[in-house]
Amino acid sequence: MTGPTPPSPYPLGLRLGGRRVVVVGGGAVATRRVPALLDAGADVLLVSPELTPALRAHVDAGRLHWEPRRFVPGDLDGAWLVQVAVDDRAAAAGVSAAAAERRIFCVRADDRTAASAWTPAVTRHGPVTVAVLGGGDPRRAMGVRDAVRELLGARTGPGFAPSPEAAGTAGGRVALVGAGPGDPELITVKGWRLLTEAEVVVADRLVPGLLLDELRPDVELVDASKIPYGPSRAQEEINRILVDRARAGKVVVRLKGGDPYVFGRGGEELLACAEAGVPVTVVPGVTSAVAVPEVAGVPVTHRGVAHEFTVVSGHVAPDAPASLVRWDALAGLRGTLVILMGLKNLAAIAATLIAHGKPADTPAAVIQEGTTAAQRMLRSTLATVAADVEAAALRPPAIVVVGDVVHALTP
Repeated sequence: MTGPTPPSPYPLGLRLGGRRVVVVGGGAVATRRVPALLDAGADVLLVSPELTPALRAHVDAGRLHWEPRRFVPGDLDGAWLVQVAVDDRAAAAGVSAAAAERRIFCVRADDRTAASAWTPAVTRHGPVTVAVLGGGDPRRAMGVRDAVRELLGARTGPGFAPSPEAAGTAGGRVALVGAGPGDPELITVKGWRLLTEAEVVVADRLVPGLLLDELRPDVELVDASKIPYGPSRAQEEINRILVDRARAGKVVVRLKGGDPYVFGRGGEELLACAEAGVPVTVVPGVTSAVAVPEVAGVPVTHRGVAHEFTVVSGHVAPDAPASLVRWDALAGLRGTLVILMGLKNLAAIAATLIAHGKPADTPAAVIQEGTTAAQRMLRSTLATVAADVEAAALRPPAIVVVGDVVHALTP
């Protein structure tokens, strides 16, 4: 004998701009859900003893408030919504009870049936947001969501058939996918399609958070920036994860900010997979080296201004023995110089270029978090850019552009 059919949920679009939303938990679920709350303009309070590096980046950027401890009922004072992102059922139930006492809707990642609100499967296409509730079945909701996205033409391929890269995955395979410079809509059609087919996603810190928010709930999300050890040991661990998951028959997407091969160590990961006999698909991404200046109004080339551009990494100081960059040669070029990961060493880089003959009044620009809603930009000169960046409190990730193109489109 079956019981009565539970009532259907009432669909509603919440306008959370400036309103307090509490997120309890600092793991993978919170990493996936927080970007959408921030995109909605919510005043997010995150309560958790520990955070993933991706969430820590939001804290460091001042986008949300963090209480580094366990939840207490008073955390819900003034809240409009609470998202429980922990797998401890007793702790989650305690948050639910505190929310119910205060008549605050509560979303629970551990138990949808015990929640007073559900997060729908979402697709975004320009100003249109489509949210699908599947009657408590996340897979059904995702399937309908994907069909709607196909109709909207939002970053999708022609048809519903599995991609050639995902077909016949008995042995598993890996896709190295460039996620673009920050705007989630700048991922390529092929990259997005492979992301929707993934069973495991290994993501860097700089990938657009809203892409992670659209993953199926059963997808294993590995935060690559959380892997311990130094850079080389961490890369070895990432390589091991890619190979192990693929050998277990999984469809793995290695999601990287920008392009996999532009200072992204994609070549190292491909070699590791090839050595292990794991097939790999490489999907280029829109690189920040060109896209970020472009969106900020700085073309890296311009007729009559610059016929060349050079992209270098500035993560190693010019005078360091490990530096592979010929800064003396770059100082003599007439074209555009684009420096990635160079904010920490900007003063030394500028001084080195000037010492080797680059005019001190050469225009320079710095763009922080380009293509995102948090984008900031300043224009300066090579002689003063480091001091100007410090005064403006610009921080990584940021792109530095040196050359006359900085003012090419300025009236």
